[in-house]
Amino acid sequence: MKKALKISGIVLSIIIIIAIIGAVYINSKGIPSYPVEKIEYKIYSTPSGIERGKKLAMMLCVNCHSDPKTGKLTGTQMLDAPTEFGKIFSANITQDKTYGIGDWTDAELMYLLRTGIKRDGKYAPPYMAKLPNMADEDIEAIIAFLRSDDPIVAADATEDFPTEPSLLTKFLCMVAFKPLPMPTQEIILPDTTDKIALGKYLSHNLECFSCHSSDFKTNNFLTPELSEGYFGGGNKPLNRKGEVMLTANLTPDMETGIGSWSEAKFIKALKYGIKEGEEALRYPMVPYPMLSDAEARAIYEYLKTIPPINNKVERSGME
Repeated sequence: MKKALKISGIVLSIIIIIAIIGAVYINSKGIPSYPVEKIEYKIYSTPSGIERGKKLAMMLCVNCHSDPKTGKLTGTQMLDAPTEFGKIFSANITQDKTYGIGDWTDAELMYLLRTGIKRDGKYAPPYMAKLPNMADEDIEAIIAFLRSDDPIVAADATEDFPTEPSLLTKFLCMVAFKPLPMPTQEIILPDTTDKIALGKYLSHNLECFSCHSSDFKTNNFLTPELSEGYFGGGNKPLNRKGEVMLTANLTPDMETGIGSWSEAKFIKALKYGIKEGEEALRYPMVPYPMLSDAEARAIYEYLKTIPPINNKVERSGME
């Protein structure tokens, strides 16, 4: 018995030592870097494209990159990011050539948005949106907006704060979250007359699934339907006070999801944050008034088609 205990103690000690060595290695190595594929890409902007790009950026970029102090997309601390990911700051994405993206090429921006790899080869961690399935036309529109004369993207020499990723983030970037492949063929916009296809496209590419599935750590950006607890809610982003704000179950479950919601009720909540006269949406979820009723209706129609998940999510307290 004593010999067995001694052997067990030695094995346990070895496991602990290996774990410590592994943690030290991962922490010192940091976020991985990857070879950068050189691609050719040039954006030709149009007024309608810039307008479309601004609409998309308002839903995808502004909430994270807008700094209330500058009134521009100069980056700020992402207070809604779970603390388990570390101390996270978004980047300056104004047209400043030193601190922003003023000297990035269209191809470098496209490559980052598609794959998650920056032009220096560093991988953008899981809290940065990646758009592997967005239509070429829409990504081009976003880049065109970032190049436009809109005041919020005008050059501003505000220096970024360095992000302090946690050991967990570094570990996930080494074993779970990898760069996504560049598409090998053109991705086209869905037929707007096909409500289900349009709703799926919007709910994936506006990152709705990312917050409303069960955990940021198990999201699948290449195939969102494979995310754990797909649209079943219960994820744990934070509000500006650092309080957990559980995300809602958006599956068509009649008891715990939106199965009993009318189309009008859903659209009112999504676009205006209103739920029967009381506040429905609270930070980090914000209303999307820039969506057309047809787009909001399409998201509703798509959500009604996905498998229901019976997952009761208690509503988080008011901010």
